[in-house]
Amino acid sequence: MMDCRHFGQCGSCRVYEESYDIQLSTKESRIENLFSSYIDGLDGKIAVFQSPDQHFRARAEFKVWHVDDETYYAMNALEHKGVVLIEECPMVADPISELMFPLLESIKSLEMQKKLFNIDFLSTSSGEIVVSLIYHRRLDEAWSEQANVLAEMYDIDIIGRSRKQKVVIGKDHVTEVLDIKGNKYHFKQIENSFTQPNPRVNEQMVSWALEQFYGVGGDLLELYCGAGNFTIPFASMFDRVLATEISKSSINAAKDNMLSNGVENIDFVRMSAEEFVQALDGVREFRRMKDIDLTRYTLKTLFVDPPRAGLDAESRAFAARHEYLLYISCNPETLLRDLSELSETHAVTAMALFDQFPYTEHIEMGVMLKKR
Repeated sequence: MMDCRHFGQCGSCRVYEESYDIQLSTKESRIENLFSSYIDGLDGKIAVFQSPDQHFRARAEFKVWHVDDETYYAMNALEHKGVVLIEECPMVADPISELMFPLLESIKSLEMQKKLFNIDFLSTSSGEIVVSLIYHRRLDEAWSEQANVLAEMYDIDIIGRSRKQKVVIGKDHVTEVLDIKGNKYHFKQIENSFTQPNPRVNEQMVSWALEQFYGVGGDLLELYCGAGNFTIPFASMFDRVLATEISKSSINAAKDNMLSNGVENIDFVRMSAEEFVQALDGVREFRRMKDIDLTRYTLKTLFVDPPRAGLDAESRAFAARHEYLLYISCNPETLLRDLSELSETHAVTAMALFDQFPYTEHIEMGVMLKKR
């Protein structure tokens, strides 16, 4: 069980009573109650994947709070009643935990602390770190000189951000190595883009998802692919993979990740899910699709990992057209809504809970469906 002096005050960890095991059991009971009608068809079995109980978060954002002549890390207080000045944060990954306070002490002695209001960290399991310093002022050459000194001192990459300005000292990404069923995958993760925050749970999530595709074969369509976190391991299970994502930086990272992992059977396309459905059905033509021959694909399997809002009505209707559907959800309520419609055409064959965010009420889920 993680022990933090800020439990009950800091709004980042909103569930802090009882042990981690009891907290996870409470989440499991909640899911069993919400999805009881689907779990009954699985003989009451739902797979549960737990997190390390501390130092699990590889991405973190902190306010910088100036009080008289002192500078502190701060987080929103519980129930948003002001802020809490942070003296420790045992939920962040070891590399961040070891760096964050010495780094702040160094910054406090330099002119570069002026108008600094946020510090963000992105780390890897091996200790690679990008630190983003965010300001209410324009950054000048003096700032770059001081940032270069810190980058060399701590062996980190630093990004300075202010309005309409981004200054990169080193590089703007890290490379995480994930162990997926005994295979090592290298993922370029770009600062200020979405990445899975809990690498150990992420490994379990991708591994579980891979298991659902055993024996399926054929081609795969993925919507909301991000930087290829699922896509690239999935490629080994299918003849061809077609993956879409609306974020330009994520799709560029996905293409880099495909090359660095020696994968060749993926086509990445930068477009929204709605646009792709229009292209597939011949409603609209897109120049971004000019090099992709959709007639080559037999898309009987769909994978989706949508935002918290889940799937809209058109996306649900599109999903129902596929023989197999794997759905990763970060919001049980919208997943339950979507399943109420999808279950008219598909049966749930597997369900999982992934505890990406210990000490919060947040729950990540996975559901495999097969057409009836």
